[in-house]
Amino acid sequence: MTATPALCRHCGRRPATRSRGLCWWCYYQPGVRDLYPSTSPFGRRSFGNVNRSAPLPASPTIAPPGSSEKVRVLMERARSGCSLWHPRDAVFCPGV
Repeated sequence: MTATPALCRHCGRRPATRSRGLCWWCYYQPGVRDLYPSTSPFGRRSFGNVNRSAPLPASPTIAPPGSSEKVRVLMERARSGCSLWHPRDAVFCPGV
């Protein structure tokens, strides 16, 4: 018994043979590919700064990584559209 191939997420008529669950025709139609997120486990999935286009936050934070304060800062940065990380943010220093 063979499995039935999944149908295209866009047109629903042809077998999905390209990434993002699209058929060959829909995958190469201008703009269609951008409508569907990557289904790959290796696809980039994060807030902001995927292409390093988000602006840096106004200032670094001294909150240690993993702290509730750092999580609050990251949530605020994501909400405001800034990069989540500032080059001078506090780093984890074990034993300090």
